[in-house]
Amino acid sequence: MSALDPEARQELKSLPKAQAEDVGKHLAAAGMLIDEDPELALEHARIARGKASRVAVVREAAGLAAYHAGEWAEALSDLRAVRRMTGSNAHIAVMADCERALGRPERALELAKEARELSPSTAVELRIVAAGARRDMGQVDAAVVALQGPDLDPKRKDPWSARLFYAYADNLEAAGRKDEAIRWFLNAAQADDEEETDAAERAVELGAALQ
Repeated sequence: MSALDPEARQELKSLPKAQAEDVGKHLAAAGMLIDEDPELALEHARIARGKASRVAVVREAAGLAAYHAGEWAEALSDLRAVRRMTGSNAHIAVMADCERALGRPERALELAKEARELSPSTAVELRIVAAGARRDMGQVDAAVVALQGPDLDPKRKDPWSARLFYAYADNLEAAGRKDEAIRWFLNAAQADDEEETDAAERAVELGAALQ
């Protein structure tokens, strides 16, 4: 239990103490394993869900573990349950991405249209997913437009700037606008302090292809 954040511990207090301890251990294990071994993380999350399926934080952990493990339908089911339980749209971008992965880009766009009261980071993630859905449907120019906005500014360095700039560059390349794509891959690399993307490499490769 001590490995969980205070909010999760508080939610688990609705369970009998021994059950809360047991579920908490599986949630903590899922959280620690989700990046390095998502399949094992999902096993732990499923056990927790089996013991406490009516606790939102448990369903949230199960949904995110399923998403990381590529179990799109399962992830969507759990995250829909969380949304019903809490009224929160915190995972709407993940839900939309699951719809895309299941071959339903139209549903991803429907989720994007109906979403309200999003944090700035979630709103950006949802725009990126919506652009991907447009591209899935062959609407490449619309995908480019979907990513445009005041925060698409190379002078800005928000926590999500690198991902936004990268997605924009990727869609510009798909639209055949190679010179602009190189510029935005370079902007993404400049904003990517955590080196989460291969933006610099993409810029170099694209530049070499144009020579």
